[in-house]
Amino acid sequence: MTRSVWKGPFYDAFLKKRKRNRWRIWSRRSVILPEFVGCYAQIYNGKGFVGSKITEDMIGHKFGEFASTRKISKTEIKPKKKVR
Repeated sequence: MTRSVWKGPFYDAFLKKRKRNRWRIWSRRSVILPEFVGCYAQIYNGKGFVGSKITEDMIGHKFGEFASTRKISKTEIKPKKKVR
């Protein structure tokens, strides 16, 4: 379910207060606003921080969409042994 239009987008208040060009963000649920374009954000993924530069295409999405919490498995497929 989406958020009501009359409420506006959700963002944590500390994001508006910051005037820096680089941020460390723990709030993955906050929406990216037009004021953040051009800034560099390090988004927490549960274990560490993932760096991302905020562009115009990201406006309206949430920070958590750009920092995956899942690992990509790098397992090799072993060939099956021949059975006689």
